[in-house]
Amino acid sequence: MAAQCPAPSRESGETLIELVVAVSIMATALVAVMAGLGTSVLVSDVHRKQATAGSVLRNYAEAINATVTSGGYVNCAAASAYASPAGFTAPAGYSVSVVPGSMRYWNGSGWQPACSADTGLQQLTAQVTSADARATETLVLTLRKPCRPVDPPCD
Repeated sequence: MAAQCPAPSRESGETLIELVVAVSIMATALVAVMAGLGTSVLVSDVHRKQATAGSVLRNYAEAINATVTSGGYVNCAAASAYASPAGFTAPAGYSVSVVPGSMRYWNGSGWQPACSADTGLQQLTAQVTSADARATETLVLTLRKPCRPVDPPCD
């Protein structure tokens, strides 16, 4: 008698362990892709806010400079003297300020935090911050008293 071949098995397929491993690998890959997308959206938002804050800060500095150039220089000025220059409005979602305590005055040999006699040079730090505080930009400005025939004499 000849040997008979066993009947084909109907259980050829993936085992439970193989399926669990495959699903775990796919879930890990999906989590990694979603985390990468979330991070890119967040970084894009921060970059956009930093770029906008930088532009707002330059406009703010130009407005302060225009105020000083047009006769708005204040001898021994406090930070509040230049905080709201004419013709400048911060866009929605951003706040601008002259950093309190940042005013410095040139005494002929160096910058001093207190003004004893104004020599015509002042230094201040301007700052722009987004509403959610994700972007903050600062700029140090040096203001020079204009010397024009209509102004009081420069010392």
